[in-house]
Amino acid sequence: MQAGSSDSGNIALVIHGGAGTILKKNMTPEKEEAYRAALTQALKAGYAVLEKGGKSIDAVEAAVNIMEDSPLFNAGKGAVFTNEGKNEMDASIMDGKNLMAGSVASVTTIKNPITAAKTVMLKSPHVMMIGAGAEKFAKEQGLTIVDPSYFYTEDRWKQLQKAKEEDKIQLDHADSAKKTTGLLKQKENKDYKYGTVGACALDVYGNLAAATSTGGMTNKRFGRVGDSPIIGAGTYANNNSCAVSCTGWGEFFIRNVVAHDVAALVEYKGLSLKEAAEEVIMKKVPALGGDGGLIALDRNGNIAMTFNTEGMYRGYITKDGKVVVEIYK
Repeated sequence: MQAGSSDSGNIALVIHGGAGTILKKNMTPEKEEAYRAALTQALKAGYAVLEKGGKSIDAVEAAVNIMEDSPLFNAGKGAVFTNEGKNEMDASIMDGKNLMAGSVASVTTIKNPITAAKTVMLKSPHVMMIGAGAEKFAKEQGLTIVDPSYFYTEDRWKQLQKAKEEDKIQLDHADSAKKTTGLLKQKENKDYKYGTVGACALDVYGNLAAATSTGGMTNKRFGRVGDSPIIGAGTYANNNSCAVSCTGWGEFFIRNVVAHDVAALVEYKGLSLKEAAEEVIMKKVPALGGDGGLIALDRNGNIAMTFNTEGMYRGYITKDGKVVVEIYK
């Protein structure tokens, strides 16, 4: 897909709200409209930053904040529950201009994990902080801290109870869980969805940025962490190639170093953004048995929204302010 051009001052933003078995027949008109409205709001929030000459790193944060504050997505307010009945969230962000990056994992009291990831990037010498340490740092930096009950939603709680009853590891929004031996053996039934959210932006200065935030996996145990807070796996941005944010079964995205792999194919092999995204998502990830999708954006404003599932909540907005939101294949 071509969005925008290489004109000086070009801006662009692309977002996702998760990929998976998203079928129109299973979606009520009201719920579909709610998702479209939330995605549109996120796009407009990020675009407002870019339109005023703001930085891409601030635009992706603004877009992801909106989705974190919505109970529709598995991030922030809508995060899924662990086996222990907790909401443990992960997020990461990266600046393509200087390769600065920040991430947090397994946090339970930070209202907007993506803002915490950005603060780690800007206010500390580190890239990743986890758990109580990340929460202490966020509090010291003046970020909004909430009681864990803030993240409770009835739908997510019911998902956990169903997953426990079936004694299965269940992916976000699953209509029917995947039976697992460990985490990686899959059942043939693929009736599930992924709810990770993410954004990639290009600002008027020609700089790229990417951000990803998630509540992880329903009924997850043992402090499991997926690809979302891992730079190079779930998130990557480099002005020499592209910005990437992923959504999918995290173990496979970590093993394939998906986000960086797409950027490497663009930078070193000279593939187009679309070709690189399809090589990784349509070939490499499925070859190992994984699935999901990604969004990507390059400095010319080219956009990729590639997934190997039935659908992916996604959308983009370009220099002229045109909003495009899509859900199904």
